[in-house]
Amino acid sequence: MNGIDDIIKKDGMDILLSEHHKNTKRDIQHGTMSVRRHTINVARHSVLFCKKLGISCDRRALVRGALLHDYFQYDWHDRDHANIFRLHGIHHPGIALRNAEKEFRLSEVEKDIIKKHMWPLTVVPPSCREAWIVSMADKYCSLMETVRLHGKHYRRHQNR
Repeated sequence: MNGIDDIIKKDGMDILLSEHHKNTKRDIQHGTMSVRRHTINVARHSVLFCKKLGISCDRRALVRGALLHDYFQYDWHDRDHANIFRLHGIHHPGIALRNAEKEFRLSEVEKDIIKKHMWPLTVVPPSCREAWIVSMADKYCSLMETVRLHGKHYRRHQNR
């Protein structure tokens, strides 16, 4: 266990223990990465970016928003969902936000993170630094997962 994992557990344990978040293990996000692992990767990199760059922020909101940013709860690769949600990249932030609001009490910062993490596809840019950070971490992690260039920290935690 390292400091970043401790932070994620401290600030997001209720999310990590929720049945719906646990179920995201079964859905693939990018490459061979599960949605659950992807959201944890994004949370880790968001915290890491803040630490390395000396950015102050609402760490709890940062972690929680990152863990919930892809809380859409369907396999977007599935033919049925592909037909319904042809523009998954545009629609899933709103779906994730609605699902998260049903299960968790969210701050305005957490809502902004979830709703705007796909900027510029979502047109309206993030309105807080936490949402910008998660958006950038999401893009970085998505690229690394898609081209399968994840480093040892990805492989070490992949099966959680």
